[in-house]
Amino acid sequence: MRSASLAVLLIAALPALALAQSTGGMESDQLPSTFTLSTNPHTLNSNEAAAGGGVLGRRSNGGLLGIDSVVNWSSYFYYPGFDGNGNPQFTWNYTMVGHSPLAEGDDNGDGGRTTRIRAPIVPVIVDLRNYDGSPRFVGGQPLISDPTKYVAPVLNSPVFSNALYDSSEDPTQFTDAVQRAEFFHDASDDWHTILKQRVATTRTMVLIRGTYQFALNKDGTCCRFILVDYATFVNALFPPTATDTSTPMGAAEHAGDVTTKDISTFLFPNTYLYLGSLCCVLGFHSYDLEPGDASNGFRERRYVMNYSSWISPGLFKGGFADITALSHEMAETFNDPFVNNATPWWLAPNGNCQNNLETGDVIEGLSNAIFPIALNGSMWSPQNEALLEWFANQRPSSAIHNAYSYPNISVLPVGATSQFPGCTPALPPPPPLP
Repeated sequence: MRSASLAVLLIAALPALALAQSTGGMESDQLPSTFTLSTNPHTLNSNEAAAGGGVLGRRSNGGLLGIDSVVNWSSYFYYPGFDGNGNPQFTWNYTMVGHSPLAEGDDNGDGGRTTRIRAPIVPVIVDLRNYDGSPRFVGGQPLISDPTKYVAPVLNSPVFSNALYDSSEDPTQFTDAVQRAEFFHDASDDWHTILKQRVATTRTMVLIRGTYQFALNKDGTCCRFILVDYATFVNALFPPTATDTSTPMGAAEHAGDVTTKDISTFLFPNTYLYLGSLCCVLGFHSYDLEPGDASNGFRERRYVMNYSSWISPGLFKGGFADITALSHEMAETFNDPFVNNATPWWLAPNGNCQNNLETGDVIEGLSNAIFPIALNGSMWSPQNEALLEWFANQRPSSAIHNAYSYPNISVLPVGATSQFPGCTPALPPPPPLP
């Protein structure tokens, strides 16, 4: 069964999404190939609560106890704010992936070590069916979209391949570079958290007509993009029971393709989600929660994962392309693997109001959200990320270059001002730092 929390990367509202009509020989659920260009990047899911900046804790509390999951460590920061119920709160605990970079209280006492985490990539074919479950054809072409052609590009992208960043002496992966920037003055030179990529068995998700819409490629093949009802997609991806093997994640777990020690990516081909009239979710990160047994000391099993869609060029405005969703979700997984790192309420420059440590949500949709990287003969589109110091409003930031964002340190010039719940009424932006 899945975790109750999902952190999503979303694109803006669509009017009357489900009202596509049959025109010009198109199917009733077929959309024009330019449909996604009508959306603008943003996120779905005040009065100032604190005048001063926050303080980061200097100790690691070790990993979470009583769970069987990816290696993790915990710490805290101080910053007056309000919890989700509107109660005042001053100390905010957080859990991150890997081993602690903090020398004081670190589990090996030297402020860092390199952690290598298995990172299986599970390509998921999307098989669009008729109402009765039979295979569907349009113009003689099957409505089946295969992501396997995107696997090699993903492996060559900055998410899994090394590039140069000023937060690391040696070339490294994108998410490691962001984490090193966040704890740049704490970690030793050899503190890294590295993804060990592996391509797992391709799985298939079958969807029944009425739960999806689609647009064809210019040659009539499937599909330029697919839009899927959010609830339907989530139920089709996660196993409903611990013994399920019918869903992509359930099958991958039982085959041993993904384990509790991994960060697993379920890679989809231009497959986006809608919630009512809101479109489009490009990815989310979460974990599948399953019961433990005697073999693991009866600890609950947490399979940390992300659903990320490949984004073909030209589908969205704002530079969203290729691995934007994957970079966003992987960076957020590193900073909030169990989707429960609460923070004071914050109001981001893009208008998002949230109270969690979701580093990509702060920046997505801004004009400078994307950080282009040339690597392996291609230009890639990972997303800039907010740093822990932004959420804690540490003044000055202890991150690299006193930054609040990375790799582009100019995206967030100041930290987050703690807000009352809901950020209503909204405050004007805080003044620049002296």
